Amino acid sequence: MSSDFSDFNPVSRITIDTVGEPGQRVFLLQASRGNSTITLKMEKEQVRVLAASVLELLEELDKEAPIDDSRLDDPLSSDMLLQEPLEPVFAVGQIGLGYERTENMIVMVIQEIQREDKTDLATARFWATRTQMKALSEHALEIVEQGRPICPLCNSPMEPDGHFCPKQNGHDKVEWD
Repeated sequence: MSSDFSDFNPVSRITIDTVGEPGQRVFLLQASRGNSTITLKMEKEQVRVLAASVLELLEELDKEAPIDDSRLDDPLSSDMLLQEPLEPVFAVGQIGLGYERTENMIVMVIQEIQREDKTDLATARFWATRTQMKALSEHALEIVEQGRPICPLCNSPMEPDGHFCPKQNGHDKVEWD
């Protein structure tokens, strides 16, 4: 493993949220264990794919190894909000998901994005319950959808005052409703 390795086993809190206005938002994954908190920077598409992948994994797990989660409390909505420190430790590159059957925990391993000036990449590992990961995924999808609307013609994000769509050869401004 990397010399810069963080292991949160188990997390007491895990979330994804944003800082900034749509179009200028920074997506942050944040996890805590006790008094320790780590913040990582993600791209919007990484958030979308992670949330969808977690929900798909949870669906498979519910078929293979169902659990009675009626006794488990959903995380509080305040647990989904970012807390200090907001400064990311690193930008997310690769994300891996797994399931530890004996502990009944989902394990997420995240590696720092590859940079030319760095050969030893930071890694963080998060162990979370199914309930925590379901809440993370649902919240993350809500956050992604709160962004700028997508142009129906070119699938690019539109600014509040519209945008000059390449499908219109940049001549007509596409407005959003």
